[in-house]
Amino acid sequence: MPKLRVHNFSISLDGYAAGPHQDLEHPIGVGGSHLHEWVFRTDTGRRLIGEAVNETTEGIDDRFMRDGIDGIGATIMGRNMFGPVRGGWPDEEWTGWWGDEPPYHHPVFVLTHHDRPSFDMAGGTTFSFVTDGIDAALDRAFDAADGLDVRLGGGASAVQQYLRAGLVDELHLVIVPVLLGGGERLFTDGVVAADGYSCLEMVGSGDVTHVRLARNDG
Repeated sequence: MPKLRVHNFSISLDGYAAGPHQDLEHPIGVGGSHLHEWVFRTDTGRRLIGEAVNETTEGIDDRFMRDGIDGIGATIMGRNMFGPVRGGWPDEEWTGWWGDEPPYHHPVFVLTHHDRPSFDMAGGTTFSFVTDGIDAALDRAFDAADGLDVRLGGGASAVQQYLRAGLVDELHLVIVPVLLGGGERLFTDGVVAADGYSCLEMVGSGDVTHVRLARNDG
């Protein structure tokens, strides 16, 4: 049965998934870019942003990056992950942070309160905007994934909503050894029950610690 999976979701030692003062200049908040530096030290991460990679490494971090791509047929993300625009769409010029060819190559569903027409990008990515809630977005994503799993991208608010609803089957966290001192937390009171998930794997790479959790089904 297809699953909803969270992969490579980075948090700081003090529990923040983004730093304070998110804006166009600081899309992950002040200091938040440190959470993802490990990604771009992997071959898979560099390929995703279009960099040429001459050799393939088989490190722990790269293995987890590949796991976040394999078997995924659609992605769900929150409005903040898609872009810095708040409120109604002033126009349709903003098409995401990723340039002309986003790294998804499959349908992406953006949670929002403000409708916008779907549009296609180079490489097979289609962005669609869902205004009728997380369940509707998940239904559409599973339909589009055609038997493959769905990845829940972020940001923290989107992941929190699905965790509260008990819909996340697998949760992969990456604990990065930095302190942000403020920003947006993933875990707040009531996001998950104490016995809601079991740890399947915990491994350090030298740069970060990967923790892979699976939902307990009762």
